[in-house]
Amino acid sequence: MNYRFPLIEKLPPYVFAVTNQLKMEARHRGEDIIDFGMGNPDLATPQPIVDKLCEAAQQAKNHRYSQSKGIPNLRLEITRWYERRYGVTLNPETEAIATIGAKEGFSHLILALVEPGDKVIVPEPSYPIHSFAATIAGCEIIKLPIGGGAQATLEALRQLEYPDSAQPKILVLSFPHNPTTEVVDLAFFEEVVDIARHRGYLVIHDLAYADLVFDGATAPSILQVKGAKDVAVEMFSMSKSYSMAGWRMGFCVGNAQVVYALTRIKSYLDYGMFQPIQIAGVIALRDCDEYVPEIVSVYKNRRDALIKGLNLIGWDVPAPKGTMFVWAKIPGQYAKAGSLEFAKHLITDAGVAVAPGIGFGQAGDTHVRFALIENEQRIAQAMRGLKQFFSQEPDWV
Repeated sequence: MNYRFPLIEKLPPYVFAVTNQLKMEARHRGEDIIDFGMGNPDLATPQPIVDKLCEAAQQAKNHRYSQSKGIPNLRLEITRWYERRYGVTLNPETEAIATIGAKEGFSHLILALVEPGDKVIVPEPSYPIHSFAATIAGCEIIKLPIGGGAQATLEALRQLEYPDSAQPKILVLSFPHNPTTEVVDLAFFEEVVDIARHRGYLVIHDLAYADLVFDGATAPSILQVKGAKDVAVEMFSMSKSYSMAGWRMGFCVGNAQVVYALTRIKSYLDYGMFQPIQIAGVIALRDCDEYVPEIVSVYKNRRDALIKGLNLIGWDVPAPKGTMFVWAKIPGQYAKAGSLEFAKHLITDAGVAVAPGIGFGQAGDTHVRFALIENEQRIAQAMRGLKQFFSQEPDWV
């Protein structure tokens, strides 16, 4: 029998699967592929967090179902973290909820807030789930151009036009931004909150890279803006700041009505994270801030090594001030082939894997993204492969 799944048919093939397959095939042939593709942190989780997980896992009482919104101590520590870091006061009962990573939290939040046909404003290029969560929920996507700086983004937001009288319901933002690496200041969010209040839509801000900023840049919380809780919530992932990617721990804070909606839908869909992970998360937020600068320093050193290497071989790429990525415009004649074709040849001809920009939306097709997940020795090795790659005249362009 031939089944049809209309929702799945709306989702395009995952572009990154193409490069991942090429990478795996090359490795099976014994080739050494230096992998800058997936933003998968390679640094170890700080030891106190691991130790607390092991301790809590030994206690049978922690093996039972947990609370989908997160245990009380975790939600309390989330609010203390916001107070300490941003001066933002939150109610742990009504304005904070733990999520199974930011990706799960974001996807379920969109599902809780919209009806099929609602409009959602999503940056382009963007982290894929920011648009596909809305697509899965049956929404119409309105693209907001990102990549020209904060003022250009604000101007684009002001000038967005809609084909009918229905206003968008949600604006999705994420700064520092994946993949463009742009950072914004608090004045940017003040403008966003003002626009959202006047136009009547909610703002979901993904602050996944809150700590990964360099060269004096800062990553403010939208909730620092006076009145922001009237129109906004913020997502945070512990994957980057605390190197807890595989732990799947995040949270959502802000507007109480929105947090309540997420709480309701999660109560039907999951029982929350394994409780020892939540207990370890309390330790991360409460006691492990001292480890964060060390983690950030590693990414900065990798960024500097990669940027220096790219510029030395003639690939002019500016140094990003945020995230764990480098967003590199495809140079010269290679650009006309498109980012997917270019990325494929980097794997097969240079032994270097990157993420094709088309995977982040059509507007990203002029770029590729390097994730800073290889050490400096491997970065130097990658530069040798890229130098040789660019020294040869391509027959595929």
